[in-house]
Amino acid sequence: MAVYERLGETVETLKTATLSGERKQVLKPLVEFIREKVDAMAEVRLHFICTHNSRRSHLSQVWAQAMAHYFDIKNVVCYSGGTEATALYPAVAETLKAQGFLVQKLAGAGNAPYTFKFSENEHPVIGFSKKLDDDFNPKSEFAAVMTCDAAFEACPFVPGAEKRIPVTYEDPKVFDNTPLQAGKYAERSLQIAAELFYVFSQIQS
Repeated sequence: MAVYERLGETVETLKTATLSGERKQVLKPLVEFIREKVDAMAEVRLHFICTHNSRRSHLSQVWAQAMAHYFDIKNVVCYSGGTEATALYPAVAETLKAQGFLVQKLAGAGNAPYTFKFSENEHPVIGFSKKLDDDFNPKSEFAAVMTCDAAFEACPFVPGAEKRIPVTYEDPKVFDNTPLQAGKYAERSLQIAAELFYVFSQIQS
């Protein structure tokens, strides 16, 4: 399905990404969860969870929603949360904007909400930091996708989750306020995008 032109150019670059066999095994439970829901014509709820809900979980939520649209996989709703709430780190918004999303900040300082739009006629993803059990997030029948090791270890049980799936990434936070920040955030975002491209491409096959 159509996405914004600049975003489409970014997605085109993902087609040449090579995933290791080990990483495909990590992603297999997520593929299977989505496929089972699609086959049952049920809503696919994906809840991406990290410690602070500030970086990796938001990148995953936004890219997953975009990839579901790109591959025309219906009834996919993506969420994110943390073991604690902080704020969406501005470099996440800057990175996704540079990669083709239409990004808007809806309020001022603090834990301000952002919108991330990937297509002219689709609802944007609303991004702000929240705890995993916030009322904004689902209460049942979802996959808890753990995007960091700390959250995976801290949350051996996620209330309401049908499955708890570890798909962890290195934290770009270690490069904050350094000359490498922009490049490392872009690198992590594209890694997440490439893996979710692969995940949703498997649903059609």
